Amino acid sequence: MFVDSHCHLDRLSEHTHGGDVAATLDAARQANVSQFLAISTTLEELPGLAAIAREHHDVAISAGLHPLYQAAHEPSVDEIVDAAEQYGAVAIGETGLDYHYQESVPLSVQHERFKRHLMAASELELPVIIHTREAKEDTLALLREYSNPQVGGVIHCFTEDLEMAREAVRLGFYISLSGIITFRNAASLRTLARQLPLDRLLIETDSPYLAPVPHRGKPNEPAWVVEVAECIARERGISVDEVAMQTTVNFYHLFRAAAPDAPAHVKEALAQSGLVV
Repeated sequence: MFVDSHCHLDRLSEHTHGGDVAATLDAARQANVSQFLAISTTLEELPGLAAIAREHHDVAISAGLHPLYQAAHEPSVDEIVDAAEQYGAVAIGETGLDYHYQESVPLSVQHERFKRHLMAASELELPVIIHTREAKEDTLALLREYSNPQVGGVIHCFTEDLEMAREAVRLGFYISLSGIITFRNAASLRTLARQLPLDRLLIETDSPYLAPVPHRGKPNEPAWVVEVAECIARERGISVDEVAMQTTVNFYHLFRAAAPDAPAHVKEALAQSGLVV
């Protein structure tokens, strides 16, 4: 079985099963994807995401503001905490720093927003989902200062270098690989997939964005997280079943609030590794 650890189910294209969330999830389940983490990019999205989660037992949600979201109001730590609790989020984010489009939101605002999310995650003891682009040093510096290593989190859709990945792992974070790893120009990510410990990797689609080969040019969907796992398996010279099982166990280790809904054989693996659910 597989887990899509990062998808945007409220942004499905009309070309993805007619924009029908239920049909999209059913297609993924047919591909043995059995858990989905639907990611918040604004707090205003939370009621809709929570409604999807209520309708589908295998969907969990996060609560946060994307670093490039142009907010009319910057929520306080308490407001982020309250929103996460109200809607049953299992993680905080996505949050972080994006210097590629830094003209969208001033860096000072991005930094303060990121700090508040990290503080909210620490207060709630929930993992944090990090978006980082061209902001390696500042991202790591803020994680060192404000993140809780006992709770950790994940750098999603990782595209930075091996040095950053190793430092993030040292700080208690997982590294999530997306369909980008299948792109022809992503040799450095495939090298990273071989060199990082498998027990620190997650897989995701970031759907409806970044469809993997052989689906490039189409709206992405959670079923295609399997292609990400297959690419990692090829690079490491192991079976896709091993990648699927380990990344699934990793997911529930990190997002413990979702673990009670894990399938029985995953709960057994989690218990063997010391996590009782």
